[in-house]
Amino acid sequence: MTQRKSIEQYIATGQQASQALTERTETIRSKKFDTIAVRGIYDATESMRNQGSILEPLYLSSAQHFENSNQMEAALTGQIPAWAYSRIHNPTVGYLEATLALLESYGTDENTSACATSSGMSAVFMATNPFLSVADSNGSAPANIVVTAKCYGGTFMLFTERYQKERGIDVRWIRNTLDLGEWEAAIDKNTRFVFGEMPSNPSLSVFDVAKVAALSHAFNIPLIVDSTLSTPALMRPIQHGADIVIHSVSKTMTNSGFAIAGAVVAKHNITSNVGPDEMRTNFAQYIKFLPGRDYGPCLSPFNALMTLNDLRTLRSNVDLLSRNTMQVANFLAAHPNIDSVNYPGLPSFEGHDLAKRYLHLVDATTEAGSPTMRYGHLLSFTVKGGHETTRNVLDRMQIIWRATDLGRIKSVATIPAISTHQQQGEAGRDLANVPSNLIRLSVGAENALDIIDDLDQALA
Repeated sequence: MTQRKSIEQYIATGQQASQALTERTETIRSKKFDTIAVRGIYDATESMRNQGSILEPLYLSSAQHFENSNQMEAALTGQIPAWAYSRIHNPTVGYLEATLALLESYGTDENTSACATSSGMSAVFMATNPFLSVADSNGSAPANIVVTAKCYGGTFMLFTERYQKERGIDVRWIRNTLDLGEWEAAIDKNTRFVFGEMPSNPSLSVFDVAKVAALSHAFNIPLIVDSTLSTPALMRPIQHGADIVIHSVSKTMTNSGFAIAGAVVAKHNITSNVGPDEMRTNFAQYIKFLPGRDYGPCLSPFNALMTLNDLRTLRSNVDLLSRNTMQVANFLAAHPNIDSVNYPGLPSFEGHDLAKRYLHLVDATTEAGSPTMRYGHLLSFTVKGGHETTRNVLDRMQIIWRATDLGRIKSVATIPAISTHQQQGEAGRDLANVPSNLIRLSVGAENALDIIDDLDQALA
């Protein structure tokens, strides 16, 4: 019988593997955005461990085999790198997480980690729930959270129904995201986190990430930013002071539409008054291996691979979709049957100057050397004539798909008041400024002139 290796031997081997991973990560971190998106940490050395495959392999197995009981114990006690069980970790998911962490920290000196989740909403939950522990209550007043009112309907419902009504958390909504005084007045010593979408869905509202981060940090409170619409190709909130970034990876990052996924990316040593030291030290790793183990919001390895495949061309896709959307926004802004258009790229948009400061295509400059301005693929517009007219316009669309989706390679439209935000009720939609005659349009990669023609005939 072969002599069984000791736990100490496995730990020594694990330390060598961890050091090799760190070196691989630092090597790819020095490359350009597109190179990171294409390759991630999967290099030639890693390839040879996987039969020489130049693409990340798909590990569909639910569990990992261990050489013996010592290796199993070392792995399950966290003393060596391992994946053990796909509810906790999986190698394919790990390749995606490493890539997302590198893309979000691009252009910064920050060390980041990522936790992939089963959906964007599970990412919102996993990013916020750890700060709401009853054990951290001081008893003087209920815990509160400060949140932009103009946010995705699912996020609104999580905060109002699950946190406010079920747990008694005081939700303080920011109505005018451009008013720093409103942010400052809402934050106090009982605030657990500050949360904002940038830009928001579906109103495309923006806020000054750097200044709101400073307000939050003055109270030792983290800023969490849902950056789904911008993606790292246009903005990286950690670069501007945010602690944690959320993505519905189902959207632009997986623009084929083949997968549902979410992600939480956090810098190391986040700002927070609450939680254990290990949570602050490496938030993404903490939620992945502790709360995530117990809640089970794990991402399917197959979905992780679908996202990895789309992620490789993120920057060029965002560039194309943004240019198409700018053309469509200009057309709609001049149309006689349109009341208003929400798109950060329009000079008439209330937050346009702020959007110009934050949203520009990574690794791209104009001939004059200035940043290449891009504003994303989503816009919304209000139709003259009220709700029924708006439904008629949506029903007449022929090229544009009617669906509650966005960030696709195909153009998709919906009326948020009857779909993505209907569960908020009229009062909630008023708070979020989602009128019944608003159409949300995610512009795809079809020729922009064909999209415009479709809108023109629908609006006729």
